[in-house]
Amino acid sequence: MLQKELKSINWKEVDEYPSVEDCEKISDKIQRQQCFFEIMSQLIQEKLDIDTLSILYPELDTIEVKVTVFPNSTLEFEPQFPKDSVTYDTIKIDSILRARLIDFPKVNPAIKRGIPVKSQFILPVILKEKEQK
Repeated sequence: MLQKELKSINWKEVDEYPSVEDCEKISDKIQRQQCFFEIMSQLIQEKLDIDTLSILYPELDTIEVKVTVFPNSTLEFEPQFPKDSVTYDTIKIDSILRARLIDFPKVNPAIKRGIPVKSQFILPVILKEKEQK
């Protein structure tokens, strides 16, 4: 019976996606997920907007960031670059992300069968180009 139950579980999908307080009131699973992704993208953009990424790399308009939400609510951010990317100093961009992407509001982890689980997703983050004065 246990084997049958284990085979019936879709291990690639969670019962509840990670969430922040502002999205908790939404009961629809898809809308709640969308709310979470929008808030995370907006927070990442705001935190990177005050930095030098857009000055150092003016041609870099969007960066994909892999976000990992751990069961204990901690977050990890990892920039995703094309495999053949030699245009950007990936180590420098990674260190800027790690320095800037801190102090997020509490994120509730994804839930699978009533248990907090690790989840990962990739967010496209638009880097706004600063106005030249």
